[in-house]
Amino acid sequence: MIGYLYWSVKETASEIYEPLPSDRPRYVSTDKEIPASPAPVQTEQLSPFSVLLLGVDERENDRGRSDTIIVMTVNPKSKKILMYNIPRDTRTELVLRGTQDKINHAYAYNGIEGSLATVEKFVDMPIDYYVEVNMEGFKLIVDTLNGVDVNNPFAFDYEGEKFPAGQQHLNGEQALKFSRMRYDDPRGDFGRNDRQKQVIQDVIHRATKWNNTSALPSILNAIGDHVRTNLTFGELQDLVLKYRKNLNDIETTFIEGQGTMINGIYYYVVDQKERDRIHELMKQQLAATS
Repeated sequence: MIGYLYWSVKETASEIYEPLPSDRPRYVSTDKEIPASPAPVQTEQLSPFSVLLLGVDERENDRGRSDTIIVMTVNPKSKKILMYNIPRDTRTELVLRGTQDKINHAYAYNGIEGSLATVEKFVDMPIDYYVEVNMEGFKLIVDTLNGVDVNNPFAFDYEGEKFPAGQQHLNGEQALKFSRMRYDDPRGDFGRNDRQKQVIQDVIHRATKWNNTSALPSILNAIGDHVRTNLTFGELQDLVLKYRKNLNDIETTFIEGQGTMINGIYYYVVDQKERDRIHELMKQQLAATS
């Protein structure tokens, strides 16, 4: 059984593994305290790392857009994860195009490479890994973990599903709808971001406790069609076997900005002071030793 599980994991890891182009240069931060050539992450030694999580809404004959953009820093030495959303309408430079636009358009134009380059410049930090999940993959992961628990701030209906106010348990389909609604939220995209963070927090919490290994082969089979990452098989093993028991606390923050219309288009504008604050939070989290 152990051998079968090992090869199942290895086969799926190979299927979902999509490395970044070998000629893609590592981002060089303007912060002189961050090395121009950061040392590779040593997951077997529990190195801290950063990861970009993209929830992608795929469309027919279209790459789609990254409607969920979450950055996490993971540090098993401090036993903490720092997590924050970048609002999809955030105006910034799309690095591979050299134009100012909404940050979620980076994926539509240049895929994961465009998103990663743009987010790295926005936070002035190199990002070690990416994980891209489409909507079907999101539902599957939630169902695999037997659903998620959330605390809904207000009652709403969305796509035929009723979500009462207060604590509730959601399956994968419900969690997706809970995460996607924004037009009936008085806080719009920001309220949706908070609901997304709730779901992701509970997914991470459940994943660190999950031990139903007998279900792993069938789960991995299905996930292979819906997840892409540059984490190798060995790194995924380390996350499952070493990191998850060393992560107890998830800290979240909110990116402050101002909504504004530019040439008739709505953007969320984040000033440099706020970007510097996010940069410092990430740097401190990655460097923390306790």
